[in-house]
Amino acid sequence: MDRRFPPPVSALALAADIEAGRLTPRAAVERSIEAIEAHDGLLQAFAETDFDAARRAADTAAGPLAGLCLGVKDIIDAAGLPTGMGSPVYAGHRPPADAPVVALSRRAGAIVVGKTVTTEFAYLHPGPTRNPVRPDHTPGGSSSGSAAAVGAGLVPLALGTQTGGSVIRPAAFCGIAGYKPSFRLIPTIGIKAFSWSLDTVGLFGAGVVDVAFYAAHLTGRDLRVDGAAPGAPRFGIARSHLWHEASGAMRDAVEAAGRRAAKAGARVVDVDLPGIFADAFAAHQTIQDFQAAQALAWEHDHHAARLSPILRETLDLGRALRPEDYDRARRTARQARLALRDLFSDVDVLLTPSAPGAAPEGLGSTGTSIFNRVWTLMGTPAVNVPGLASPDRLPLGVQVVAPFGRDRACLEAARFLEAALGA
Repeated sequence: MDRRFPPPVSALALAADIEAGRLTPRAAVERSIEAIEAHDGLLQAFAETDFDAARRAADTAAGPLAGLCLGVKDIIDAAGLPTGMGSPVYAGHRPPADAPVVALSRRAGAIVVGKTVTTEFAYLHPGPTRNPVRPDHTPGGSSSGSAAAVGAGLVPLALGTQTGGSVIRPAAFCGIAGYKPSFRLIPTIGIKAFSWSLDTVGLFGAGVVDVAFYAAHLTGRDLRVDGAAPGAPRFGIARSHLWHEASGAMRDAVEAAGRRAAKAGARVVDVDLPGIFADAFAAHQTIQDFQAAQALAWEHDHHAARLSPILRETLDLGRALRPEDYDRARRTARQARLALRDLFSDVDVLLTPSAPGAAPEGLGSTGTSIFNRVWTLMGTPAVNVPGLASPDRLPLGVQVVAPFGRDRACLEAARFLEAALGA
């Protein structure tokens, strides 16, 4: 792959160096600051930084994440920094308090170095961020700045959110690990809502062990997977009704991932998704648009002229939906969740594309979330596993999906697959 930026930095390795005394938290923070100053002029991953505050925090940092710089998506409140939400409507807005996910990260020692660029209100209208592997390609969205900042080695960790595919897709495009936990595992208080039934906090890191390490210390749960090698899981390759929408290279990547997992000792089978999942795919759009029209009612009523045309159109469509349309979509989602239980009776995790292909050229679009929406609607944990590339050397990510609440199993299977791809 052609790179103009440093490679991603392992949060786990950096934390080990700090714990062993080979590096101080202040020195680790200075490394990130130097990288941001050197490279973010081109990358444009950050909407705002506060290096002085980061240095002060580093001098008193304590905890397992001490000295690890964190990028915070700019729809997530962080005290002392603006939260602009990618929109002129909130230019200069400064929240008085951290969102819980930021407060808990700081409590574990993480150093907030700045706010990362988001698409407008975490929807489709892109910001200026470039792809760290190929700068004339999109980094994905809506968590574009977070994924790019980790992918370019500016910070070891970053926070994002996913309503459709806004963690998994940019992680895939930027060649890093992205983890979308089970719905509500991480609080969304203090985060600008778009669709409260779908919005999920996600984590970015260089590799699977890094996002698992962060998740463990953020939530207090047993999610680390950097100890003993995980056992071989049972993978089901899921070819949905959208399989034909994936590029040939992406379909080949999923097949190759399955073969390598099998060679490493996993059981790999094909899984057919029942027709209810095609219905659930459509239901996601209805639920998202109906809720977005309510979540952004004030912005739509008072600042419509300052919203992008694509967002105004979506909010207009959402307002036109009838409550019975919304309720029908919610029933479909419940039926699909019940069907998903049966799907996991013979496999531990599913293996699917993270995106239709590699990052598209140009910055006018962030790509499409068609391979992520159903899993966001199901509330299941999902991890983008890096390690494969397209014929023109752009990252291709494959997605591991586990049953709701089985986050450790998802991370273990993702680590197993990442090791198999590396081998």
